[in-house]
Amino acid sequence: MNYGYFDYPMPQNEPVLNYAPGSPERKKLQETLAELKKEEVDIPMYIGGMEVRTNKKHAIHPPHELSHTLGHFHAGDEKHANQAIDAALAARESWSNTSWESRAAIFLKAADLLATKYRSYINGTTMLGQSKNAYQAEIDAACEFIDFLRFNVHFLSEIYKQQPISGAGMHNRMEYRPLEGFVLAVTPFNFTAIGGNLPTSAAMCGNVVVWKPANTQIYSAQMTMRILREAGLPDGVINLIYVDGPTIGKVCFNHRDFAGVHFTGSTGVFNTMWETIGKNMSMYRSYPRIVGETGGKDFVIAHRSADPDVVATALLRGAFEFQGQKCSAASRAYIPSNIAEEVKQKLVAGVKSFKMGTPEDFGNFIGAVIDEKSFDKIKSYIDHAKTDPKTEIIVGGKCDKKKGFFIQPTVIEAKNPKYITMCEEIFGPVLTIYVYNANKFEETLKLVDETSPYALTGSVISKDREAIELATNKLRNAAGNFYINDKPTGAVVGQQPFGGARGSGTNDKAGSILNLYRWLSARTIKETFNPATDYRYPFLDKE
Repeated sequence: MNYGYFDYPMPQNEPVLNYAPGSPERKKLQETLAELKKEEVDIPMYIGGMEVRTNKKHAIHPPHELSHTLGHFHAGDEKHANQAIDAALAARESWSNTSWESRAAIFLKAADLLATKYRSYINGTTMLGQSKNAYQAEIDAACEFIDFLRFNVHFLSEIYKQQPISGAGMHNRMEYRPLEGFVLAVTPFNFTAIGGNLPTSAAMCGNVVVWKPANTQIYSAQMTMRILREAGLPDGVINLIYVDGPTIGKVCFNHRDFAGVHFTGSTGVFNTMWETIGKNMSMYRSYPRIVGETGGKDFVIAHRSADPDVVATALLRGAFEFQGQKCSAASRAYIPSNIAEEVKQKLVAGVKSFKMGTPEDFGNFIGAVIDEKSFDKIKSYIDHAKTDPKTEIIVGGKCDKKKGFFIQPTVIEAKNPKYITMCEEIFGPVLTIYVYNANKFEETLKLVDETSPYALTGSVISKDREAIELATNKLRNAAGNFYINDKPTGAVVGQQPFGGARGSGTNDKAGSILNLYRWLSARTIKETFNPATDYRYPFLDKE
């Protein structure tokens, strides 16, 4: 029962700590990293509030230090997927009837715990488990995750306030119910914040969730789960399991109470999900919600008026931060001929200045790629470019996996704008540039728009306002997040809601009110104060 209307005003974005030498946050993070490395953590699944362990234990190693073991996780199977669904459904009635202010309090407390007590731990597990440097971990695992929780509470409170008008003699109201069933959250390795947001955004709306993270993000995912439990999340609301993709799909997509999937990952996997769900429609209680953010082949196009320093900086940061393993990473760049040589020189100098190694050394800008499969895939693109007469590797190209999965940031110049690395998603520290005739900007915009099936992020760099407006219009459907005079990465919750269309997903904009609507099912209620007692209307009367 509610005894008031509760307001959750627009929050401020969480301040980003800088970890400068001598700062208290740097000292605390270094101490936490040392503490984490001393312990081999035993990581269970969390099903209905129970810590579930199996005999299938898998070791977790830092991608940059394969000789070290951070811990082991307990892998599950089909049985555990079914147990997670049962636990979620058992918790559904109680959770869906929990008052909004109580649900909000849990996630706001989790945000506060992330900002204070657990900040160094969520960052530390992300640095060690996913090979992010301190700054990349801070903007992801701490700040973005905190922002998701706080802003989503605000956005959901705004949805609940949206009510219909009422005519004379009646009162109309709108309920925003959770979906009828359970939601499956499938999360990627590259952002701890995404791993936290996909299950919590659905749960915040009153839904119960089965959460399957990528195996390569389990080390930080288990920290997220520990924080949510400490914040007071009831048992069974979010169930964290480590089951392979085909198994989780087989179980969840064949269950009558499957209500939706919140997904970030590859386009191919998402397409398979959609196809399977479509084939199984006859068995579901309701039409499932399908929300996904998938691949990208993100672009930067520079105009002849662009400042070469701005272009080079946007590319060095946009292409190589977190080893290019961002859905939004700059992967293809179109450089006008009048500034091409200067931009290339700056790219070469910048890449050569990067330090690469363990993120425990705060002087390292570049870490390792996530695993051997990723390493081998990225290396195959680089090896192909080395042998193709129409391409030139202007800097980088070295790959070494003896101690960790290290790939030197690599810049390829392609003479063919449709060369494979200009078209296909690589998801690694590889940038391909194409030099175009500086007088053919508009023609090159058409090339940018037509080269890739994706439409996630992109940017234009120019001092010419007409060129900016032309690019903004011509590339309207080429990117869901479009940047002017900036890199195409670094979306901030509440500032740049994130998501793309075409082959990049459903564009449901994580970090905005739009995403939350997908996890709600509205019910309109009309109450009549003086009900009619005769079916006849006045027009039926005789003259």
